[in-house]
Amino acid sequence: MTRKTVEYQISRTPELGLDFRPTQGLMAPADLPVADFESENMLINIGPQHPATHGVLRLVLELDGETVVSCVPHIGYLHSSFEKLGEYRDWNQVVPLTDRMDYLAPLIYNCAYVMAVEKMMGVEVTERCKVVRVICMELDRIFSHLLWLGTWAIDVGAFTPFLYAFQEREKVYKLHESFTGARITTSATRVGGMMSDIPEGWEHGVRDFADGVMKTLDEIEYLLHTNGIHLGRTQGVGVISAEEAINCGLSGPNLRASGVPYDVRKDRPYYDYETYDFEVPIGEHGDCFDRYLVRFEEMRQSVRILHQAVDRLPDGPINVDDPRVALPSKTDAMNDMAAMIHHFKLVMEGVKAPVGESYFPVEGSKGELGMYVVSDGGSKPVRWRIRPPSFVNLSAIPQLVTGGLLADVIMVNASLDIVLGEIDR
Repeated sequence: MTRKTVEYQISRTPELGLDFRPTQGLMAPADLPVADFESENMLINIGPQHPATHGVLRLVLELDGETVVSCVPHIGYLHSSFEKLGEYRDWNQVVPLTDRMDYLAPLIYNCAYVMAVEKMMGVEVTERCKVVRVICMELDRIFSHLLWLGTWAIDVGAFTPFLYAFQEREKVYKLHESFTGARITTSATRVGGMMSDIPEGWEHGVRDFADGVMKTLDEIEYLLHTNGIHLGRTQGVGVISAEEAINCGLSGPNLRASGVPYDVRKDRPYYDYETYDFEVPIGEHGDCFDRYLVRFEEMRQSVRILHQAVDRLPDGPINVDDPRVALPSKTDAMNDMAAMIHHFKLVMEGVKAPVGESYFPVEGSKGELGMYVVSDGGSKPVRWRIRPPSFVNLSAIPQLVTGGLLADVIMVNASLDIVLGEIDR
């Protein structure tokens, strides 16, 4: 991880009217009388309807001039009650709720939820399903980081990187749509497999995207790494040490930017992530610029994983051959009475999970995403709770902005990469 600085000077010349020496007859600033009054701190609101809060987030700031004295984040303006809604739906019907929590990386949430249910039921998905889910999760990691990168550039005043990033995101949208039929609300997973197998040639589209996005990342890197305004507004801003980051419960790029080498894919691997060749980028300074660098490099590492996953994609079924969770084939359902009855009961009554509970963590695009489910033996979860990365990461913002400038609040908030659908779940 390298940092670059750009030194530049602003020349002031009398010809441009930039010589502000006091003229005759006017008092110099040192001669002006000093007013005898006491100043009070100012309270201002940023949000909840503000583009730089990246959602319906309200930040109440106490300012002494332009210095932040305190910051109190207010959430709850979205509040969609997903966890409670899930208790009234069967195990597969919960899937559409998951992609609405983080609509910037829906396939990661789809996969994480069913992985928790499958762990509780003792279901081992097929090798093809494992690789397809890895492709989906890494594709959406890049998908999420591209949106963050584009809006990050907007917050610092750069427009061109935003356009470049969103051009690449459109390619992922098309991959989503060709596989799931939807651009954002994918609802792609099922307990024991996927909604369907990938369409013919879909993996070639993934490879084409992985090749093309690398060139775009190189262009964006050049534009931002050589921009003095971007460097000045992010380096040394919003610093948090490794110890403080751990105490705050940070995870994902926000934790790794402070020098903590924790990645669920490496430390608690799932779906054979330990067999993939990729690096975990680590920061040194724990500031906004390091959080930017970590996410930037993560996209390149995800491209490496995508190439390896496409190369090893095996043939075979996408769904398990387990009558507890898998529907019989259409041919069997139309020609065999027992298969038709099984199909009817599985659709009308839902999958029945055994009594138990499970927690499954994955490395989401914003940090550690944990899904916790509890079953009483029925077709619906008794409890469904999420360990949401954005919700936990946001709790550190008062510590990060206090003592800084008002303008720094925008970049610190952007560097945390939050999504309010998951915070107000």
